[in-house]
Amino acid sequence: MNEPDMNGPESSVAVQYAVSAEGVPPEDTLREWAMQALPNNRKGAEVTIRVVDEAEITALNREYRGKEGATNVLSFPYEAMPGIETALLGDVVICAPVVAMESVAQQKPLEAHWAHMVVHGMLHLLGYDHQKDSEARDMEDRETQLLARLGYANPY
Repeated sequence: MNEPDMNGPESSVAVQYAVSAEGVPPEDTLREWAMQALPNNRKGAEVTIRVVDEAEITALNREYRGKEGATNVLSFPYEAMPGIETALLGDVVICAPVVAMESVAQQKPLEAHWAHMVVHGMLHLLGYDHQKDSEARDMEDRETQLLARLGYANPY
C-alpha cells in the first residue's frame, strides 16, 4: 500500500452548480466526499463535480451513452494522450432532481444518497465499473466501505 506523500500537491475538487435545488449539499461537503474516495496514491488529483438538472443530464446521457432519459450520475474519466501524464481524473455530473426523487422512492436520507452518488461517480473515475457481476460486487464493497467511513449506512 502506498503511503501518502505529505509534501505532494493537494488534490483539487472543483464544484459547479448549474441548478439550484433544495437539499443539494454545499461545495465543502461534496469536496469532502470526493476526497474520501481518492486513494493515497492519487495525491494531487483534479476532479470537477457538476450538479445539473434533468435536461442537461438527459442530453449527456443520450450523447455519451446512447441512452434516453435522465440518470442520477455520470462520470467522464479523462484519458490523456499516450505519453502524457496528468493529475486530471475527470468529471462527475450529478442530477439534483433525480437524486431527490430516488431518495424518496428508495426511502433513503437525501444526504446519504448524495454521498453515495459522489462516491459512485468518483469510483468510476478511478476505473471501477459494474457491468459484470464480479465488478459490481467489488465496486459496491468499496462504496459501502467509503460510505461507512463517512458515517452513512450501506446503500444496498
